[in-house]
Amino acid sequence: MMKRFRIVALMAFFALTGCASHFISDPEFRDTIASDLAERKTVLDASGVDIVSMGLETDEREALEFLYAYMPLGDIVNQTPEFYLEQYRLMETALEEMPWGKRIPERELRHFVLPVRVNNENIDSSRCVFYKELAPRIKDMSMKDAVLEVNHWCHEKAVYMPSDRRTSSPLATVKTAYGRCGEESTLLVAALRAVGVPARQVYTPRWAHTDSNHAWVEAWVDGEWYFLGACEPEPVLNLGWFNAPASRGMLMHTNVFGRYDGPEEVVRETPNYTEINVIEHYAPESAVVDVTVSDEEGSPVEGAKVYFQIYNYSEFNSVAFKLTDAQGKAKLTAGLGDMMIYASKDGRFGFEKVSYGKDKAADIALKYEEGSVIPHLEMEVVPPVENAQLPDVTEEQRAENTRRMEYEDSLRNAYVATFYNKKTASAYAKGFKRLLPDQEERIADILVASRGNHQEITSFLSKAAEKGRFTSAVNILESLVEKDLRDTPEYVLEDYLYNTPEGEESVNVYCPRVDTELLRPYKEYFGKNVPQSLVDSLRADPAMFVSWCKENLSLHDEMSLRYVQLSPVRVWETRLADKPSREIFFAAVCRTFGIKAWKDSVTGVLYYEHDGLEYAVDFDAAEQVVSPKGYLKLKYDEIPLLDDPKYKTHFSVSKYVNGQFQLLNFSGTWASLFRNVREMDCGYYMLVSGSRMSGGNVFADVEFFTIEEGKTKTVNLVMRDIADQIRVIGSFDSEMKYNSVTLDRNEAPVLKSVLETTGRGYFAVALVDYGTEPTNHAFMDISAAAAELEAWGRPLLVVFASEEDYRKFRADHFNLPSTVSFGIDIDGRMRNMIATEMKLDKGGRLPLIVLADTFNRVVFFSQGYSIGLGDSLVKTSRQL
Repeated sequence: MMKRFRIVALMAFFALTGCASHFISDPEFRDTIASDLAERKTVLDASGVDIVSMGLETDEREALEFLYAYMPLGDIVNQTPEFYLEQYRLMETALEEMPWGKRIPERELRHFVLPVRVNNENIDSSRCVFYKELAPRIKDMSMKDAVLEVNHWCHEKAVYMPSDRRTSSPLATVKTAYGRCGEESTLLVAALRAVGVPARQVYTPRWAHTDSNHAWVEAWVDGEWYFLGACEPEPVLNLGWFNAPASRGMLMHTNVFGRYDGPEEVVRETPNYTEINVIEHYAPESAVVDVTVSDEEGSPVEGAKVYFQIYNYSEFNSVAFKLTDAQGKAKLTAGLGDMMIYASKDGRFGFEKVSYGKDKAADIALKYEEGSVIPHLEMEVVPPVENAQLPDVTEEQRAENTRRMEYEDSLRNAYVATFYNKKTASAYAKGFKRLLPDQEERIADILVASRGNHQEITSFLSKAAEKGRFTSAVNILESLVEKDLRDTPEYVLEDYLYNTPEGEESVNVYCPRVDTELLRPYKEYFGKNVPQSLVDSLRADPAMFVSWCKENLSLHDEMSLRYVQLSPVRVWETRLADKPSREIFFAAVCRTFGIKAWKDSVTGVLYYEHDGLEYAVDFDAAEQVVSPKGYLKLKYDEIPLLDDPKYKTHFSVSKYVNGQFQLLNFSGTWASLFRNVREMDCGYYMLVSGSRMSGGNVFADVEFFTIEEGKTKTVNLVMRDIADQIRVIGSFDSEMKYNSVTLDRNEAPVLKSVLETTGRGYFAVALVDYGTEPTNHAFMDISAAAAELEAWGRPLLVVFASEEDYRKFRADHFNLPSTVSFGIDIDGRMRNMIATEMKLDKGGRLPLIVLADTFNRVVFFSQGYSIGLGDSLVKTSRQL
């Protein structure tokens, strides 16, 4: 039947168009696309997508068919075919006008230029905007120089700043003037694709040697893939601050749109993308581990889920996923370090730690199930060793690149200067009449956080004040996360404000945000389009609406992409959803009609309130019930320099759900979370704790336990102190700003971050005052060890607590190392940061001495008077 469908479609096509140019030249691949597209017919019809009726040229039709055959559900439903047609035509313009346009192979064009989506960002019309700005700038360059130049342009637009997991669109990142690495790399890929350069985002899902991850970009240049750090321009390709840590990586991957037949190792294929492994581009050595999954009788298990996990943020985080074949086998190439391999099927699971390069195979028996009593586990998890390969850069190239970056900083800073600061925001807030006592400061904080979106926010507030809804408007804005303030239009905010009853006090009714979705209007629409009979039954008992969702919404999780949710309005119109979009839709409809609904920030469970009780939503249950609760207490025996372990730094708790252990998203420390009894959902749990050493290895402990209804479970939280290794003892924000100064008091201070001064790697910071015995003693100790500290070669930053301390200081009284630079703290921010991270009372006792790295790991700390400080610094540095 499918073959007949394809033949009829092709005959109709040729009858209408005759012979024409193809976007897909391979007839077999065109057949594959047609088959994949036919499987989506129900979804396409419900979404109103009809490519045939658009009257397109052959190449245009094939391009849209390729896109619709593999794009995620959210992109099918939220966007129109006309949007994607415009993207194709913009690509054709770029290929025609750019000198390399005709040299790009069809495969690279199809997978790495045409798709507008890079990862899970909010897609926008950036391709048109970026092309108009970039094309005149690069049209006469070589392809390699053009890639470097586009990255300089991106640096003009944005720099690094951490943020939440929702990925901003490229235009929103430009508007904000900063983004996290995933947003910077999305910006660069979008910019490169806009000018016809194949580009892809590369992720290390988790580093093995430190608690973080990173994303960067690979660009195809004249037949080869090169990497570069997004918004971090270098003089040459294949160079970034991450060369060294990438050489220690276990896995580097990228998700390629659609079915892809490139030379890289395929991790897995999904209906939307092909995940490929590019670890061999970065790690000098890698190896393969063959996994065999069996049942308790030793028979191979087909279709078992196999998760390859890296210890990071005090959990075993899954970085790759495979299904076993008929022989129960799966395999993965990775860097030469340790992984946990976890396998599960039909309610049973097993796991084993493996060392790549040493272990060739792993045999995992599914011998455990929910509630199994598993003995306490101890292990050392070892990352790959560093072996960075760096390209040559001349002094002239480095100097020119530095000069350009400083100029680009000035362009961006001039734009950022148009944003509200605390002073101008407070002045704006004073313009409103009858402010509540704390509203001026609250409004100022909102405006400062809104950055380039401030005009949308001020217009929203001004109109709300005119209509007597000012306080409600402020409440709505404060219910949002900062990223929402930076990219939410006024009309979206107005939908929530004017369609929520005045005086509504519950954030679970008036707050626009449910999960990680892009905020879109829905309240006015639902108020007009949801039948009154359904509203009445919802208000009578929200459990009835749970049943309605189950019966009326068609789920297509096989086409879902994480964080790419359908808008609530389109869920209603199409009756299509995936599980995350169904939850957002449920909460959105409930909130529209005054029913409190929310997702728990720790467990991710969806709840609603009815008759004063909280119900966890279960779309598969026959009826909704109140979740049974038990209690958990963690007992901790203190080790040196760690009196209060931090969640996601030293330990984590995960709950067993559908065959996997899912991390609970707590925030805090042992003392604030689990020293006292804490109410928890009943179920089976895993506690993971670990002491990370300066070399990146971790001494980890794992405990499995069950929480029963009404009972308290006490579990030991184990942190190991390894006497002969340096343990990571805290965190230091290397992005912290300070005023950089020289010993020439006539020179103006320069605002810098610690990272800008120290570069990547280890560094020492001494936060000092002037003239006190502890500080003078520290300077003398450091002077005595000057030669050894110079031999270490890493920067020592001396930051004075005040400008007065700086002006009184005389360097000629000491013999400080030549690696020392100087600065002044800004309003005590660095002192407060150190005091907070190291848990010091009243800002700690100066001097504060920190030895850390730019992954923000502290391995040495001292405060106040400390004998032998210089020797301690030298001893620690030699062990790093």
